[in-house]
Amino acid sequence: MSKKKIKAAIVGPGNIGTDLMYKLLQSDVIEVDTVVGVVEGSTGLKLAEENGINATAKGVDAIIGNKEIEIVFEATSAKAHEMNAPKYKADGKIAVDLTPAMIGPFVVPAVNMDKMASTDNVNMVTCGGQATIPMVAAINSVQPVAYAEIVATIASLSAGIGTRQNIDEFTETTSRAICEVGGAKEGKAIIILNPAEPPIIMRDTVYARVENPDEEAITKAVKAMEEKVRSYVPGYRVKTGPIFDGDRVTVMLEIEGAGMYLPKYSGNLDIMTAAAKAVGEKIALNLLKERGER
Repeated sequence: MSKKKIKAAIVGPGNIGTDLMYKLLQSDVIEVDTVVGVVEGSTGLKLAEENGINATAKGVDAIIGNKEIEIVFEATSAKAHEMNAPKYKADGKIAVDLTPAMIGPFVVPAVNMDKMASTDNVNMVTCGGQATIPMVAAINSVQPVAYAEIVATIASLSAGIGTRQNIDEFTETTSRAICEVGGAKEGKAIIILNPAEPPIIMRDTVYARVENPDEEAITKAVKAMEEKVRSYVPGYRVKTGPIFDGDRVTVMLEIEGAGMYLPKYSGNLDIMTAAAKAVGEKIALNLLKERGER
């Protein structure tokens, strides 16, 4: 007998939504029931159909009222999620938001998923946030971080329409999450879309200001956090560091994608979709356990 799964929908069949679809096809607790778009015949909707998944270009209203779908993964834009979130809530669906809309609490699996409160909407911050906040949190677990600044550099080809529409929200949301999840007293985020050919792999730099840093303890915490993130993002690695210069701690990261949809340079897609899968599976498993089905 096959194990029970929780049915889910993916809203937004672009780069992120399609990459997430391929990841969720491997899940043993989530079944992708429907992929939702607004453009008839789009690549993402065609790929969903090819994988035996319902595909619709009629927007989110096509899944409202379908009580079998309990989780919705929003992979559109911050503005779209602001409009869609009330519909999901009214319909009793749990939203896992991959946009920087900041409606629900921030979740970074390696840092605070165990403390994730029961809620109808969780926010996955941003790709840069998912990559760098674990390092800020690791440093802060040893000594207070007075200021943290992150620079996320991604290949221009890996940034779809939604990502480009969300640039302003990216900086605001990531900066806020650096403090709320990472623990820094003050945070700043910068994103760079690099047009280089061939495309570069995702690279991130974390700068943290710590008074009289304990080099040995911080290094140990950074390495432990690296392994924790790698448990769900195998292509995540500390490329350089931590480097200590007075009260500044620098960590340089590299994130290689799994290559499920776009090429492996798209680590920004991979870390977001891998994190969303981890959170979605946690929610699904909790639902199944509550019903005595797992």
